[in-house]
Amino acid sequence: MAIKNKFRYDPDYAIPPGETVVESLESLGMTQAELATRTGRPLKTINEIARGKTAITPETALQFEKVLGISASFWNSLETKHQQLLAKKRDKQTLNRFVGWLDELPIKDLVARGWLHPTSDKADLVSQALAFFGVSDPNVWRQLWLSPKASFHRSQAFKTSPGATAAWLRIGELGAQKIRCEAFDRNKFKLELEKIRGLTNAPLPRIKKELIERCRRVGVAVVFVAELHGTHVSGATQWLSADKALIQLSCRYKSDDQFWHAFFHEAGHILLHGKRAVFIDDSGNNSTEEQEREAHEFASSFLVPPSKLRRFLDGWAGDQTAIQEFADEVGIAPGIVVGQLQHRKVLQFHELNFLRRFDFDLTEGN
Repeated sequence: MAIKNKFRYDPDYAIPPGETVVESLESLGMTQAELATRTGRPLKTINEIARGKTAITPETALQFEKVLGISASFWNSLETKHQQLLAKKRDKQTLNRFVGWLDELPIKDLVARGWLHPTSDKADLVSQALAFFGVSDPNVWRQLWLSPKASFHRSQAFKTSPGATAAWLRIGELGAQKIRCEAFDRNKFKLELEKIRGLTNAPLPRIKKELIERCRRVGVAVVFVAELHGTHVSGATQWLSADKALIQLSCRYKSDDQFWHAFFHEAGHILLHGKRAVFIDDSGNNSTEEQEREAHEFASSFLVPPSKLRRFLDGWAGDQTAIQEFADEVGIAPGIVVGQLQHRKVLQFHELNFLRRFDFDLTEGN
């Protein structure tokens, strides 16, 4: 959760320095003309400072210190606060022009998860959303997230919300920033995947902890982020730098076979494809794009070696005990075997589901 303080003191006023200059002159019985003479400043300049038309410069502050007996730091601080307020007011006017942008974003979800704090001030909400994405205005946001350069690859099986997808990815990026990874090592990552494959039967808390740690050591940050309304994603892959990749998982599908397929699908993107594209997948099975097909085949083959699966299917007689024995033989959870058999239509999607675990939610708070 990003927000630490729900209620903020954010004053919208600052005393114009000119008012304090006028008050100081009155208390000393000094006129603006006399102040101009004593400081060597034109009367017009002093008059404009008094009316808030001209700022007090550091040089003028030093002169006021000598003539009025009030420290230069006081005048500089007063002027700085006043200028900051003016800048904030100008910024708010600009933010008000961007209020319509909020309709593109999953604001309710972001507030509910603590990434934005609740407010009725639309301009403040725009400001928070910009800070969340780390951009200065919505036009920059569109260039980063909606332009062809974003190179998103996702299935068209669902009609997605670009704004929600961008927010989901951003949460993943922010989570990955907290994970200190070693430099990416392709060979070590492949070796770790072999070890990770053996985690498929492990309890959920162990899976989450070890998955993050094992991948961190070889340059891959694994982040779990529950999907936002309008995203329909199961996973995503992107490179945060040349030495750090991100695998982001939503645990949208709660069964063990779908969870592990999503993870190894994203791992396939890291090993098989370039570092420039961002790959976003809803299930990993429906896309016709070549790179998605390759990632899908990588995940399926890595989990269940094709040659062993063919041998198993040659002798298949619908025996559920055989599934458990085969899973033990290849060292994976039986639910993964069931999932692959269902995908190949050897089994109906309702058959032998008791061999699949349906509690795979490793997202925030789990």
